[in-house]
Amino acid sequence: MTKLLIVDDEPLVRSGLRAILEGEPGLEVVGEAGDGAEVPALAARLRPDVVLMDVRMPGIDGIQATRLLLEGRRPVDAGGATAGPKVLVLTTFGSDDYVYAALRCGASGFLLKRSRPEEIIQAVRTVASGDSVVFPEAVRQLTLPGHDGAAGRLLGTLSAREKDVLTELAAGRNNAEIASALYLSPETVKSHVASLLGKLRVRDRTQAVILAYETGFIRPGTRPSGG
Repeated sequence: MTKLLIVDDEPLVRSGLRAILEGEPGLEVVGEAGDGAEVPALAARLRPDVVLMDVRMPGIDGIQATRLLLEGRRPVDAGGATAGPKVLVLTTFGSDDYVYAALRCGASGFLLKRSRPEEIIQAVRTVASGDSVVFPEAVRQLTLPGHDGAAGRLLGTLSAREKDVLTELAAGRNNAEIASALYLSPETVKSHVASLLGKLRVRDRTQAVILAYETGFIRPGTRPSGG
């Protein structure tokens, strides 16, 4: 059973999400919060697997709440899985600087509030499984390539195959899709993902994708090797 915590300052949004998610097999809404300040204590008590986090809230917003919730989280297995809940950011607009800031803080992806019920359910299941919900075009629009020489040097430590996998991650593909695109087994992809996360010194695949865009490793017009 995947346990969910819904965080949004609008009661109508919370009730709508609860109605969509509670009827789904394997999903259980264990709590709600109307303010980011409530999140750390609620998460510690309810131990959700996924937190659906509104990015814009009065008081402590979704960015701060995500940072508080995920601060100090570390990988716990060879596949790059991390202890504690995953965060799925909820936003009205995809091209929102708040979304990018939340991703930088460790959110596993973002979801538009106008998404169809089946898209919301799929996004929750995807994040719960350890994959990311990243929309490449939106991330590309939000990210400004920087000049972080240290990050660029870390990219230089990746093998050719790990760079291929990172390119596929940046295209928003999950492990199964990457395996198909690169003619690898899912287990091999999982191993490559874990290795590149370690080399890049990032917590999860979302952070790796952000680094790839910020350093210019992925540029507008880049096409994944399998697509």
